[in-house]
Amino acid sequence: MCPSEPKLPSVVSKRDELNEGHLYKTNMATCTRIVKVLAGCQRHLLVAGGPTYTSVSPVAPRHLPVRTYAAAKTFKKDKKDDKEKEEKKEQKPIDNTGRHKPYGLTAWAPVDDVYVTRFYPKPVFETAVAVDMLKSFQTLDYTTLDQPVYINLKLDMKLEKKKKVDPFVSTVHLPHPFKTEVNKVAVFTENPDQVKVAQENGAAFVGGADLVQRILDDEVDADFYVAVPDMISKLLPLKNKLRKKFPKNKRGSVGVDIPKMLELFKTGHEYTVEKDAVITRVGTLDMPKEQLIANMQTVVEDVCSHRAASFGHFIERAIVSSQASEALLFKSEDLVQKTPTNKDA
Repeated sequence: MCPSEPKLPSVVSKRDELNEGHLYKTNMATCTRIVKVLAGCQRHLLVAGGPTYTSVSPVAPRHLPVRTYAAAKTFKKDKKDDKEKEEKKEQKPIDNTGRHKPYGLTAWAPVDDVYVTRFYPKPVFETAVAVDMLKSFQTLDYTTLDQPVYINLKLDMKLEKKKKVDPFVSTVHLPHPFKTEVNKVAVFTENPDQVKVAQENGAAFVGGADLVQRILDDEVDADFYVAVPDMISKLLPLKNKLRKKFPKNKRGSVGVDIPKMLELFKTGHEYTVEKDAVITRVGTLDMPKEQLIANMQTVVEDVCSHRAASFGHFIERAIVSSQASEALLFKSEDLVQKTPTNKDA
């Protein structure tokens, strides 16, 4: 036998004891961790879910937002309400018979020529009276005699079924022209006979495709442009160049009667309707009163001819003024010749 054999059992037993002690300590540490984890989870559950019936002290609950009101309902407009609002918006005619008069005044018309204008409506004069007043203003203010006279017409563009009169441009021949110079008129035609007629009647420029090119090159500038119907298709390159001066049937600048068109545009007076108003010159203040009234009547009648008389008077408000005077309202209805209507028809 070997002398070391008796010592083996004691060495083995000590190892086993060491291993058992290590395992015991490991198990105890594991159990401690599990208990800590469980305690932490329980604390988390207590905080999130509110008080529970456990041995652990409860944590104060959180106040979560809770809506205690109902959602607002969408409001649908009724058609009846819309109709009632439309009826309310309709303006009713104002009756001034029982209306309270301004303090200290007994009537709507002023007693003399010194009064507060804001207390009274603006007076509407007869056409002859308005022209006489313009001439008196010139004498009192010592202004120039040859100052221009203008009329401002506000139009009622409404038609039936929500339709409106389109803005237009018109040329009239005033009975008493106030311009000394003659307008330059260009005629577009390629017919040799029509070219000769245009030149004899005082056309400033006559031609066809060559005249179109000269206008594009800014070599020709005229006040009015007229053309025969055969030339309209060849004038399309000039649409952006001429714009409002481009020949049109509505303006009377397209036709076969060249002498008649030249007579109108050489000494004609053109006015433009923008939106619902016309502002144009009708003469100078040094002209006789009868001549000024005749020019005003010509313009007013031509304006009223663009809408049927069955819709009523075309002009809502008419104003006449000179360059250095105040504006005066005048009665435009008196300048329109009333045509007799046949009741049997």
